[in-house]
Amino acid sequence: MRIRKLKNCTEIKAGDSTILRELLHPDKDYPFDGRYSLAHAKLPVGTESDKHKLTTDEVYYILEGKGEMYVDGETVIVEKGDTIEIPPNAVQSIKNIGDCELLFLCIVDPAWRAEDEEIL
Repeated sequence: MRIRKLKNCTEIKAGDSTILRELLHPDKDYPFDGRYSLAHAKLPVGTESDKHKLTTDEVYYILEGKGEMYVDGETVIVEKGDTIEIPPNAVQSIKNIGDCELLFLCIVDPAWRAEDEEIL
């Protein structure tokens, strides 16, 4: 069994302007044999990720807060407990429309790589 503590993961500002902590990635210096990557993301109140697209599959799972999710021209309200499937090459963004931080998990399969993402 391996355990990664969120507080021990380095916080970065991602290319799409979300604040990320990478939990699992097969190309990093900690042992992980999966083919996907997993990150914890947050957006402060009133902020929005930049529109972007990935050539890979992505799933968001909302942990806390309320957001407005945009995927390929469709906009829906998302909240705690919602799972959003984002197909490859879909233009996407998420906006925090709640009164607390929007927290969510990002699962990318195969694992996220910079060359697979385009910021629009």
